Amino acid sequence: MYQQFNEQFAANTRQYAETAAHINRLAVQNIEHVFGLQLAAVEENTGAAFAFFNQLLDVRDLNGLREVVPAGVQIAREGIERSVVAGQEAYESTIKTNETIGQIAKGQFEQATKKATAQVEKVAKTAGRRK
Repeated sequence: MYQQFNEQFAANTRQYAETAAHINRLAVQNIEHVFGLQLAAVEENTGAAFAFFNQLLDVRDLNGLREVVPAGVQIAREGIERSVVAGQEAYESTIKTNETIGQIAKGQFEQATKKATAQVEKVAKTAGRRK
C-alpha cells in the first residue's frame, strides 16, 4: 500500500513540476516579448529625438527655429503614439498569456478531480464488497 502511495505521489509531483515549468516558460516568453516591444519603442523614440536635436543644432536664426519646431511637435506625437501602441500590444500579450496559464491550471484541476473521484469510487466499491 505504501509503495502505491509513493508511486502516485511521485507521479503527481512530477506532473506538477512539469506544469509549473511550462507555466514559467510561458511567463518568461511573455516578459521577453513585452520587453522587446518596449525596447523597440524606446529605441525608435530615442533615434527620432536625436535626429530632431541634430536639426535643432543646425538652426542659426529665428526663422530656422520656426521651421524646426513643428517637426519637433510631430516627433513628440509619433513618440507618444509608438509608446501607446507598444503598451497596448504588451497588455494584449499579457492577457493572452494569462488566459493560457488559466486554461492550463483549469485542466490540471479537472484532471486532479477526475483522479480523486476515481480513487474514491474505487475505495467505496472495495469497502462495499467487504461488508
